[in-house]
Amino acid sequence: MALTLLTVSLLAVSPLAATPSAATTPPKAGLRGLVTLSPIRPVCIEGQPCSKPAPNVLLVFRRTGRVVARVTTGAKGWYRVLLRPGIYTVVAPRYLHGSGVTPSTVRVRSGRVARVDLEIDTGIQ
Repeated sequence: MALTLLTVSLLAVSPLAATPSAATTPPKAGLRGLVTLSPIRPVCIEGQPCSKPAPNVLLVFRRTGRVVARVTTGAKGWYRVLLRPGIYTVVAPRYLHGSGVTPSTVRVRSGRVARVDLEIDTGIQ
């Protein structure tokens, strides 16, 4: 009888032990958007695009100087990253020769994945 009671007690406790703590729960906030490269030619001509989507580009998100996330854009230049609420800087290491990513500072608000489109300066002059 004692063995049966012990087994039932352990089964009753197991689901609680498997529940993740607040510290390990992934954030329910973040950013998503389209990343474009601009300019894509030395002289922009009216009627022709001067920017294009940025496929397969690594974006690095930092908070208080520490890298907290890396994400690579998809084939059509879109990205999505989950982050905790706060203010982050974003860079595209492959494109450090231009003026960088605009906006270079982004804010993540609690409880939502906001759309923030990013533009990368290609450095073409």
